[in-house]
Amino acid sequence: MDKKPKKPIIIGGFPSYGLVGTITTDFLIKHLNAKPIGRIKSDKLMPVVALHEAKIINPLGIFYDEKSNIVIVHALSMLNGLEWKLAESMVNLCKQLNAKELILIEGVASNDPNLNTYYYSNKNANKFNKIKVKELKDGIIMGVTGVLLIEAKDIPVSCIFAESHVSFADSEAAAKIIEVLDKYLGLRVDFKPLLETAKKFEGKLKLLMKKMQKPAMGKEQKEELSYLG
Repeated sequence: MDKKPKKPIIIGGFPSYGLVGTITTDFLIKHLNAKPIGRIKSDKLMPVVALHEAKIINPLGIFYDEKSNIVIVHALSMLNGLEWKLAESMVNLCKQLNAKELILIEGVASNDPNLNTYYYSNKNANKFNKIKVKELKDGIIMGVTGVLLIEAKDIPVSCIFAESHVSFADSEAAAKIIEVLDKYLGLRVDFKPLLETAKKFEGKLKLLMKKMQKPAMGKEQKEELSYLG
């Protein structure tokens, strides 16, 4: 890493249901103007990078906002088969920086139109109760987050879960996470832009569905839309 912050809060978001973790951390990086300070490397990661404003975004990037003393681990790549290794790297990062707290972001499937948020915390339950977030008392947690709940037991760990209606990008669920983080950490971050993104996304989705339902559309066109979608 180019910089080693002291006692930061570390926020991790990994590809999961609704891509909530990835969308949330991407939003935080942009709105906190967090700077890249390192990355987690593996030759088993999916070979994908993103370009933003002519700059390369690594598959597993580490960003830092000095003002809030927050480190953000942002994942673009799918992590199937790497969950235990990545969890080990996250624990090492927490110990190396003497992290004040590790906060993990997750999306969970739901049919509830309200998109509720829940928390789990091994040290800071009272703080979540004060801001009136529901505690997750029963459930199955998989992936990197599930491993970290086992491996990071000596570190203050909190998880924020947002219900999602869709398995693909759900900006509305991510906005709910931002709202909770804003109250929990006092970030003064406006989550409304994410809601606006969600509305635009829903509009495009409805338009796509209407096009797919047109009887004049040929099989080849339908397959192309499915592939591009």
